[in-house]
Amino acid sequence: MKHKTVFHWSGGKDSSLALLRLLRHKSYSVERLLTTVDQNSRRIAMHGVREELLHVQAESIGIPLTILQMPDQPDMETYNKRMGEQMQSFREQGFTHAAFGDIYLEDLKQYRENEMKKAGFKSVFPIWKEDTKQLASQFTESGFSAITVCVDSAALPREFAGREADRHFFENLPVETDPCGENGEFHTFVYEGPIFQKKIPFKKKAVTYKKIEGPNSSEMGFWYCDLLPVCN
Repeated sequence: MKHKTVFHWSGGKDSSLALLRLLRHKSYSVERLLTTVDQNSRRIAMHGVREELLHVQAESIGIPLTILQMPDQPDMETYNKRMGEQMQSFREQGFTHAAFGDIYLEDLKQYRENEMKKAGFKSVFPIWKEDTKQLASQFTESGFSAITVCVDSAALPREFAGREADRHFFENLPVETDPCGENGEFHTFVYEGPIFQKKIPFKKKAVTYKKIEGPNSSEMGFWYCDLLPVCN
């Protein structure tokens, strides 16, 4: 019997690679996608991707999507409470496993495992500890297409925002930048590939700059490329 699994979906390349692995795995049945969005902007925190595009992705993938709304920059107590309530609801529906696209942030992995265990779930990390340079190559070689939607201005210049995350993009990354942006250097929106039944149509808007509050009240700056859904 396959394990009934909830996949924590970000809409980006690491999520796409991890989901592809699970869909091809004989032990897991991914029957729900889960994404948290800001309840005011209705966008994914950090990525800045609109909720509408998440729904289009899920429809093309063919797996139902649950949107979990969070306040802007929620404290951990609020985040854990809302996430715990959502996971408990999934548990009552027979789900037993929760999957993530994390690669090597140990503290984040431990946090996820602890919180999921409280809700009665076993955590799955399909691409954990894999070489990020090889994962970037696998992403393009597997036929995925993505665009960068968020770039940390301390790590990459403005021109990296809104670019196609293709072979040339990864080759042009500075040597100190993780090939998969695992340290938060960049985030992507995947619009085509083997997990999709059809290509996701969208329109690029202008690249804008935004400051947000970071750890210890420090300011962090990001370049965002806003994407608009396009009706077929």
